[in-house]
Amino acid sequence: MNPATFTLTTARDALAAREISSLELADFFLERIAQHDSQLNSFITVTAELARAQAQRADDERARGIVHGALHGIPIALKDLFDLRGFPTTAASKILRDHLATENAAVTDKLLAHGAVILGKNNLHEFAYGVTNDSPHFGAARNPWNLECMTGGSSGGGAAAVAARLCLGALGSDTGGSIRIPAALCGVTGLKPTYGRVSLRGAVPLSWSNDHAGPLAQTAEDCARLLQALAGYDARDPVSVNTAVPDFSARLNDSLHGLRFAALRDYFEADVDAEILRAARQAEELLQSLGATRVIKELPAVTEMFETNRVTLRVEAATYHHEWMKTRPADYGADVLTRLESFQTIRATEYARARRRQAELTRALDLFFDDIDFFITPTTRIPAPRIGSDAVTLAPHLTAFTAPFDVTGVPAISLPCGFTRAGLPIGLQIVGRAWDEARILQVAHQYQRVTDWHAKLSPL
Repeated sequence: MNPATFTLTTARDALAAREISSLELADFFLERIAQHDSQLNSFITVTAELARAQAQRADDERARGIVHGALHGIPIALKDLFDLRGFPTTAASKILRDHLATENAAVTDKLLAHGAVILGKNNLHEFAYGVTNDSPHFGAARNPWNLECMTGGSSGGGAAAVAARLCLGALGSDTGGSIRIPAALCGVTGLKPTYGRVSLRGAVPLSWSNDHAGPLAQTAEDCARLLQALAGYDARDPVSVNTAVPDFSARLNDSLHGLRFAALRDYFEADVDAEILRAARQAEELLQSLGATRVIKELPAVTEMFETNRVTLRVEAATYHHEWMKTRPADYGADVLTRLESFQTIRATEYARARRRQAELTRALDLFFDDIDFFITPTTRIPAPRIGSDAVTLAPHLTAFTAPFDVTGVPAISLPCGFTRAGLPIGLQIVGRAWDEARILQVAHQYQRVTDWHAKLSPL
């Protein structure tokens, strides 16, 4: 038995069958972290003592017939902007390097309530404000498929850890694509839920009107199990929405027959790497072979969605960082400080118009789903770039297809759909109607049932 071949779901089954203990599982992944993370730099903090204690408790409870759910005894990692009581929440920044959390983030409490074992805190782009995951304070996270390449950001540490089998799942955040971009570049599955589905309390914010929290894992099935634990109303989070939480796994095995989808063109073809475009077209054909019907339809105002995300994100990020920018500007990395200072060029009237346009675009996208169930796009225009590549040039190529769905708040998932000739992963994005995560999880799972891109092991 090699736990490196486990998914979260198969690990759950092995634990239930007593084929492996939670402590043995935790030790296995802690040993892999010790062996490989000096190359990957995917963790900022490893919580080995805590993980072993939690794993032992999970074993003791299982022995007494107590199982808290699908995550009971499962090793998980947190992006280092979610609070874990007694440990630093650095946000990969110099400013918060010594900040100790005094209580758990809401999502941390939910994972623990479902019996998860926390292995540590993952590396990220400083303050989650970038796509390279190259931190001047904690170093670059490296892509398991090519250590000279980026993981993408800002949840790149979590994606790299899942891809390298250093954990069975990771919790990330997504404001302009920060779960889906690293999922695509590292060859894993990453889900951005509907805005308001998962509490953001206890997370260092980037943009209050665009931030989302969600899972990274090997498969859509694993993401469904993680989302089941994470979702739910939090009265202490002002953007949490009090809506019913469905069973996200209930439709996974349902056929795609009768579903209608749009494979978007024009904007979603422009400047796309030829190998990525070819893989997306092949995925389109495969979905049709599985019974889904493709319709010809174009998404209106997508350029406006991208621009509205840019304006609202910049203003809100600079507002959060206002005091530190005055008192500690030298403690920011140059790229993040430049982005924050760019707020000065955005007038209050422009921000107000963007917030109004955000509401209008969200409504227009909801109407777009009147005659389709989902649509697909490539996740990024390009595969993983080399570490050290110019971030300003890269950002539009990595966020062009993801940022529009942060500002409109709809659920979107990225899953592996191929590899380039250079051996780098390619991501497919599936986007659904607000609150219909179960649908895009179903589509992704059905795609993964007949493909094996998600099961391939990196050279590590």
